[in-house]
Amino acid sequence: MSSPTPSTPAPEPTPPDTTSGATATAVADATTEAVVARGVERVFAGAKGAEVVALTGIELTVHAGEFVSLIGPSGCGKSTLLRLIADLDEPTAGEIRVFGRTAKQARIDQSYGIAFQQAGLLPWRSVAANIELPLQLHGADAATRRARVAELLDLVGLADFAKHYPDQLSGGMQQRVAIARSLAEQPRLLLMDEPFGALDEMTRERMQTELLRIRAETGAAVVFVTHSIPEAVYLSDRVVVMSPRPGRITDEIDVRLGDAADRGEDLREDAAFFAGVTAVREALHGAESAPAAGAARGVDVR
Repeated sequence: MSSPTPSTPAPEPTPPDTTSGATATAVADATTEAVVARGVERVFAGAKGAEVVALTGIELTVHAGEFVSLIGPSGCGKSTLLRLIADLDEPTAGEIRVFGRTAKQARIDQSYGIAFQQAGLLPWRSVAANIELPLQLHGADAATRRARVAELLDLVGLADFAKHYPDQLSGGMQQRVAIARSLAEQPRLLLMDEPFGALDEMTRERMQTELLRIRAETGAAVVFVTHSIPEAVYLSDRVVVMSPRPGRITDEIDVRLGDAADRGEDLREDAAFFAGVTAVREALHGAESAPAAGAARGVDVR
């Protein structure tokens, strides 16, 4: 008589996947979004113990690779919000994450580059030496610095000016050096606070087109502060409109006038561009601010 065949033990039940579904989506969103601001407030101490509320209730998401402009009246907190994202200041309340990390950790990790209205170049350093400064400060070796500087000089069209000094450059060229410096460590996010505000109109428009080309080549997300409605529309995927102090986000205009690489000067005469300018102007000032039929369009209203 043969022995009975032992039965095969039943397989262990598979434990539930605690990272699937909504949880996994939330984790992925937190790490892939360039900027996430939730409930952000910034209050400054005023005279005689008074408080000045610069920002309140800020809810903002900037997607990876997206170009977002912040626009609003002077004093509405645009630059303050940019400084909070850059960890140059801290929110009184709320939270800011940059690629899933705190703003402080993102700064330590060099996750972003930053450019201001003034180029801020060191006058005793050449163009090349100004661009390589962040790499030098963070310990990159000489060969790596030379290769990266050469790449960036080509990117901003200043290869022939590597040995020049800032006082030998035009304002637009100085800003190109500042942008190159902000890109030195290949950040995935570029923070820009009115970088073209001090330039004449013709140079400003050229620099806007140049920035679109650089953005297309690098794939970086951009948060861009401006007072110029046409500039915001020309550059952006989305324009975030802010109210007078205390600064709140009152509207978001999705403009998306095509890929950055495909935008050129002719876009400024396109009907979609004028429609975007009108939409942002109305969000800022109300429908009564829309230009009358036959009026000049695309005028720089700040």
